[in-house]
Amino acid sequence: MKIESKLASCFWTIFLIMVISHDTIAQNFTRQQAEVQNSVIKLFDAISINDTADIKSYCTKDVRLYEYGQIWTVDTLLKTLSLFSRTSDYSRANKFDFVSTTVEGNIAWATYYLESTIAKTGIPDNKHWMETVILIKEKKQWKISVLHSTRLSKN
Repeated sequence: MKIESKLASCFWTIFLIMVISHDTIAQNFTRQQAEVQNSVIKLFDAISINDTADIKSYCTKDVRLYEYGQIWTVDTLLKTLSLFSRTSDYSRANKFDFVSTTVEGNIAWATYYLESTIAKTGIPDNKHWMETVILIKEKKQWKISVLHSTRLSKN
């Protein structure tokens, strides 16, 4: 019984060390990776308040968004957002969990989980996605060139 108890204790200790080290490694991004992630976050901040100028400033001119099996341009996104933001009850808050971010010269790509709390009529609804973006550095600013979104079930 004592050996089983020690083994269980050892297992849980090793497990906790692995979890803690994984979280530490996952959160240890370089300055360039953080800049890429910040551009993604800022785009969604602009989407949350339907700031057309900021949305466009964080996207390349030929940006493509792959949403729900459709190919969107920035104009498609802006048109869709305008439908939601016409009411004063609309709000959106976003939470990101970056899985990976890679920078190679003036090109970067990142994968993250996105959780958004969206209220279209004052009633909040949580939505979850896994997304991958490709960014291009233009004039010292990272801009989204491609965004692919996969909606995740609530479970």
